[in-house]
Amino acid sequence: MTADRASLDRTELAGLLTDAARSVSEVLTTEYPTSVGRSYLHPVLGALSAGPRVVRELNDRLEEFVIEEPLPSTPAGLFTLASYASALGWLTESLAELTAAVDQICTRVGIPAEPPDPAFVAPSPTDQDDEFDFAFSALELAAIRTAAKAADLSPGDYVEVLSRSLLAASRITDACMEISSGLLENAAYVLGEATDHVRTGEGPDSLPTLVRSLLARMDAAE
Repeated sequence: MTADRASLDRTELAGLLTDAARSVSEVLTTEYPTSVGRSYLHPVLGALSAGPRVVRELNDRLEEFVIEEPLPSTPAGLFTLASYASALGWLTESLAELTAAVDQICTRVGIPAEPPDPAFVAPSPTDQDDEFDFAFSALELAAIRTAAKAADLSPGDYVEVLSRSLLAASRITDACMEISSGLLENAAYVLGEATDHVRTGEGPDSLPTLVRSLLARMDAAE
């Protein structure tokens, strides 16, 4: 990134947002080798391994964007900065939630080993098999038993932690897709303007997509 902020035209600003969108997408496309004994963590390990690296890269680019003089002062530059910062904050929050979810899964299966929580006492094997017969086919049930045995878990425990892992993976996927699409939408908006000016007045349409999304999430949480 150049230190001469005045040289950043709309094309370059849009490029910053597009590159950020691609980086966020990498969180979802990164593969991470998973041992047979930890197969229930496979849905989340890719994002868990790539997420911190992507956050560091985005944070470094953001620091480059704001630490050098002169700071962005045009409406297009400020719009880009707001979009980028919102994306970074949202991704950081989502990865913190993913890390917490994985930590709970590891604690549930004894990594690190802790006394079992009475609230998570699994039903007896017979009861588990009876429940599985209603939910899974014979082939699926056999696969669950094989995976559970490799993980040194009962079938019921395995299904529980795998379900938690899939839920966490679904949440980080939704977040990254929304962040990436928001960045691309904002990049197209900056690039498509007839001049270097963008809407900066009052009203929701004057804010970057990601900022509006964050505000909507905050309102929904109250």
